[in-house]
Amino acid sequence: MQKHASRPHEPEPIPRHTVYLGIGSNIGNRLAHLQEAVGLLNRMAETAVTGVSEIYMTEPVGVTEQDRFYNGVVRLETALSPENLRSHCKAIEHNLGRPEQYIRWSPRVIDLDILLYGDLTMHSSVLSIPHPELTNRMFVLIPLLDLDDPPHPVLHCPVSSLLVTCPDRSVLVRLREGVALP
Repeated sequence: MQKHASRPHEPEPIPRHTVYLGIGSNIGNRLAHLQEAVGLLNRMAETAVTGVSEIYMTEPVGVTEQDRFYNGVVRLETALSPENLRSHCKAIEHNLGRPEQYIRWSPRVIDLDILLYGDLTMHSSVLSIPHPELTNRMFVLIPLLDLDDPPHPVLHCPVSSLLVTCPDRSVLVRLREGVALP
């Protein structure tokens, strides 16, 4: 009887997820803040930035007496859990000067929000995926469509179909400048 050579056990590959993050800034050098955030996102463990949308100038939501925002969407491939990814995003926000406590809809140096995490749906006291305002914000839908047209994991339709029902009728102004892939 012939013995087969045994192969050493190869570790299972770490599952990676496609994630879309909304990024925004309306204080100081907004484009530089977005670029720095994208660079820091790309340096996170088990994570790679694989796409950055066009950047759009948009009107503020909620508190309208503030400077306009620069908004975009970043696509990541990551093995981080949603909670761990959120913690890293909060650390980047803090690193770039956003205080831990702030008034909702107030001006900010940087804002990083998980919009979609693969086809995951979840809701906790600190994190909801998909982002609960995704379907209501043109400044998220338009840049997301610059990158892809992923399915909405709850509504089971492509994101492009949400443009028709989006209540936000604000006008986005695409900037000539953009944020480069790291």
